Amino acid sequence: MATTKQRTLKDGSVSYEIRVSLGRDIAGKQILKYHTWTPTPNMKPRQIEKALEREKVLFEEKCRSGKVLDTSIKFAEFAARWMDVNKDIFSPAYKCLAIDLLARVNIAIGNIPLEKLRPHHLQEFYANLSEVGVKKTNTTAVTNKLATLLGERGITRTALSKTAGVAPITITSACQGKRVNGESASKIAASLGMEAGELFEITTPKEALSPKTILHHHRLISTILETAVKWQVIYDNPARRVEPPKMQKKEAAYLDDKEALLVAEALLTVSLKWRTVLMLLMYSGMRRGEACGLLWSDVDFDGNVIHITKANQYIPGMGTFEKSTKTESSNRVIKLPNEMMDLLYEYKSWQFEERLKMGDRWNDSGKIFTQENGLPIHPDSITAWTKEFREAHSFPHFTPHSLRHTSATLLIMSGVPARAVAARLGHADVSTTNSIYSHTIQTADAMASDIIGDIIKLPSIKSESRKIPPTKRLALVKN
Repeated sequence: MATTKQRTLKDGSVSYEIRVSLGRDIAGKQILKYHTWTPTPNMKPRQIEKALEREKVLFEEKCRSGKVLDTSIKFAEFAARWMDVNKDIFSPAYKCLAIDLLARVNIAIGNIPLEKLRPHHLQEFYANLSEVGVKKTNTTAVTNKLATLLGERGITRTALSKTAGVAPITITSACQGKRVNGESASKIAASLGMEAGELFEITTPKEALSPKTILHHHRLISTILETAVKWQVIYDNPARRVEPPKMQKKEAAYLDDKEALLVAEALLTVSLKWRTVLMLLMYSGMRRGEACGLLWSDVDFDGNVIHITKANQYIPGMGTFEKSTKTESSNRVIKLPNEMMDLLYEYKSWQFEERLKMGDRWNDSGKIFTQENGLPIHPDSITAWTKEFREAHSFPHFTPHSLRHTSATLLIMSGVPARAVAARLGHADVSTTNSIYSHTIQTADAMASDIIGDIIKLPSIKSESRKIPPTKRLALVKN
């Protein structure tokens, strides 16, 4: 039988604690479930009495049917249950992110029962995350000895790459005295029979987490606690009363029209594969993963269009795999100019020749962009190659994702409506486009103002009006 206890809050309002006993556990401890009910304002005593009785019956039914969890459950235990319930709903990337974030969250608040979790616990946790040294920064390493050592031992970079199990581009970077991650440095040194510290200078930076990363922690905690409210484990979500870290809005990085043209010209001197990848990103505005997920069957050479229906993603421990696009609206058809379609056709012919050279070693994945053996390309390899290309030509900083922003920005500056750009980018709502490219849209609007001013010229009225004193001009406007 459910029992109630009236509570008077500091502001004078009244609430009722409903308690249901479900017997005793194996240790003989009474199992109690609690629920707080607050009458709506202006309810009369008789109405409160009837509503409270109804709330008692409903809550007891939920307790008996197992629909109400224990309010004393600790945050870490509930988070694990939340992850398990949603394991088939979350994307692989979100699962990895949640697991990574919960590793920190559970250390701080994992042992606190949900019923005792307060806003100050979260605020203190966020403050701790902003301290220097909290960030798990990867160890980096640099050396000026590797190239000489390989020469002395007669070892090629390709051979070292295979024995160390490290990508060729990483070996090249290390030989050029550029920084590589600590794990790669250890593998390289071990394959040469050395300790990493003998060959490399190891650095482990101490950094604080960025406001964006702290905000990710807050959003995850809030989502979990919001679920606890829905499941009636707790009455209120304490994360709602916490001020999350504020992020400064940054304009999307992009190349202007002159820089984009210089990049396009420089790409004429590189291999056809990389030229096709980067030019496709610039022409289409598609995401890097979407480009990696493209099949030749997605290309309509007659209609000059590409169908985007999937994307490739890499996650440590899972490797490269195919997934659905970011959102439903990301499934789209993109029209491309003749120049890009001609480049794609030329690249397809080149790939066919490479396929013949590989013979039975070729893996027929059907992907447009592949490794030498036909397997899907690693998304990060595009980023790594772009970095090498950018630095070799001393271009301003840009990444494959910057080319997406470049495509959108050049379209907006050319007068293409934001709604059309949003559809091309695969944004679910045009407001997303307006938010990301707000500065660009304002600049385009200013240009439009100048253009309309040049079309409709009223020089006499304009010059005379500016001679009128401000106070008199205001009076004219009011009259």
